Amino acid sequence: MATTPHRAPRANAVCERWIGSVRREALDWLLIVSERHLWQVLREYVEHYNVARPHRSLGLRAPLGEEASGQPIGEVVCRSRLGGLLHEYSRRAA
Repeated sequence: MATTPHRAPRANAVCERWIGSVRREALDWLLIVSERHLWQVLREYVEHYNVARPHRSLGLRAPLGEEASGQPIGEVVCRSRLGGLLHEYSRRAA
C-alpha cells in the first residue's frame, strides 16, 4: 500500500478527491465485469478528466485542454464517452 509522501500532507487529500470524482462520475454508474474492463474505463476517464473536464482551480479549464479563443465561432459539437455517461463539448472549426 502506498503511503503519503514525506512533508506532503495535502497529497492524500488530492488523491481522495480524485478517487471520489472517478467514483461519482463513472464507476458508480457502470457495472464493471472484469479487471480489463476496469482499466479501459479508468483510461477513458483519465483522458476525459485531463483533456475536457473543467476544473474550478484552473478557471473552468481542463489541465491539458485547448485554450479558449476570444470569439466563439463554429457549431457546438458533443462527444459522448463511456457509452454516453460523460459528454464533452467543443466548437467545430468554421
